[in-house]
Amino acid sequence: MILNLRGRHLTSVPDDIRGRTDLRDLRIGDNELTNVPEWLWDLTQLEFLDLSQNRLTSISDRLGNFRLRMLDLGHNAIAHLPDSLGEVSDFLYLSNNQLTSVPESIFARLTRLKYLNVTDNQLTSLPESIGAMTSLRELRLYNNRLTTLPDSIGELYSLRELHADNNPLTSLPVSIGNLRALRELHLRNDRIASLPESIGNLQRLGFLDLRANPIASLPNSIRDLPLLEKLDLRWCYALTPPPWLDSLESRGCAVLR
Repeated sequence: MILNLRGRHLTSVPDDIRGRTDLRDLRIGDNELTNVPEWLWDLTQLEFLDLSQNRLTSISDRLGNFRLRMLDLGHNAIAHLPDSLGEVSDFLYLSNNQLTSVPESIFARLTRLKYLNVTDNQLTSLPESIGAMTSLRELRLYNNRLTTLPDSIGELYSLRELHADNNPLTSLPVSIGNLRALRELHLRNDRIASLPESIGNLQRLGFLDLRANPIASLPNSIRDLPLLEKLDLRWCYALTPPPWLDSLESRGCAVLR
């Protein structure tokens, strides 16, 4: 059963939900909750839980007992996460909170997760355990304070999209070249001065966004990416364009510069 209470101006969770073992999908986002009752964490049969767009500042560690398909905690004021969010198999939204870190133990359990969004937080680093999420297809990290990505990111063998725009990233790990399923790599408005030659291993890459980075040169391996359809180099004012950009354009790749 689905219960949709989004946008009802609720300041508390209705008590008549207590003990509702028939609920599989509970949506109480876009309200004015500052906390949730302890009995809510007894509803471990839930598959979808939406607590987004409230005023929550913390989440109970009892969430670790859940096995969810979708968990949305986005657009709150959460500064710290419990050591476990349980098992989440499809979608996990943590965007627009006040997170400065993510516990190592959280990612270690999310081996089936397909989509992760931690955008618009204050993350300065990611734990190495991110590499455990080998089913992940889309990772959104933009608008944080990341200066590096962990080497273990190269273990995300199913990843198709990586969005790391608007971070103070200065480089990418060489292991980025292990993401053989990657189709889109978004690095707009970072601080990247150079790219590893291993980027040429991304044989399925179709879109590479490097806008507004202080890149001085490009690795020659980009030239040989067989499926590259769009290379965005706008506002890379330090870049000396290599001559092979013309060959990319001649084969139909849109090079924006």
